[in-house]
Amino acid sequence: MSRVANNPVQLPSGVEVKLDGNDLTVKGSKGSLALSLYEGVQVSQDDNVLTFTYDSDKSKPMAGTTRALVNNMVLGVSEGWEKKLVLNGVGYRAKADGKSVNLTLGLSHPVDYKLPEGVTAETPTQTEIVVKGIDKQAVGQAAAVIRSFRPPEPYKGKGVRYADEYVRRKEAKKK
Repeated sequence: MSRVANNPVQLPSGVEVKLDGNDLTVKGSKGSLALSLYEGVQVSQDDNVLTFTYDSDKSKPMAGTTRALVNNMVLGVSEGWEKKLVLNGVGYRAKADGKSVNLTLGLSHPVDYKLPEGVTAETPTQTEIVVKGIDKQAVGQAAAVIRSFRPPEPYKGKGVRYADEYVRRKEAKKK
């Protein structure tokens, strides 16, 4: 069984944690995030260390989940999260305009994706998209939605893929 909840979370300088009953708020240089804690999980703070305890075996898995969520929040408000996407294909390009991303993906129409609150996007080149934010789940979801408009296909490798993703190529059909 996993022992994730036994590892304490170290708070970097500039990050404040506020406990108010079952509500936990993390504030840092990049912003603020809040989490509602599971009933059987308790969080205690000693100086710059957060420790997690649980009531029963029933709430033990949620203690590990809570620890992972709080660690992601602490990293998000101090450093931030980012996902890089790469466009492969002739004529495939992207352009970030404030709160939306305009994509030309070989479809009969251009795709305009409005970014969720707290998530921003940059396009260093026409074939790269960098999605940034403080909430790991929101950044990952926005990147997944952009990728879903044209997922990479295995024959020519065209489509939108993550920068570190490997697309396994298939051989074309033989006569």
